[in-house]
Amino acid sequence: MAVKLTERAAEEVVRFRSEHNFGDEMVLRIGVAGGGCSGFNYTLNFDENFDEKVDSKFECHGVNVVVDKKSALYLDGTVVDWYDSLEKKGFTFENPNAVKTCGCGSSFQA
Repeated sequence: MAVKLTERAAEEVVRFRSEHNFGDEMVLRIGVAGGGCSGFNYTLNFDENFDEKVDSKFECHGVNVVVDKKSALYLDGTVVDWYDSLEKKGFTFENPNAVKTCGCGSSFQA
């Protein structure tokens, strides 16, 4: 499994999906894209497309997650969590493949 959602992260995904009336066919797509201050940005979005040839699909705490196979090379073992405090709110990524991360935590270098 390339990526794992914590229970808190899964609850936030379910809440967001419900709040925006997304149906069960919408999956959470996690990936990486070039850019950011460290080289790669994490991407999170909802998608209704899944292609067995280029994507891996799995279920984590009731959430269907899709990761494209190229991103999976950089995300293997990554844990996505939900952080909520007075100064910061959002998803966090604990990526064992990251050699360097930026201060905001949204980009990394592999």
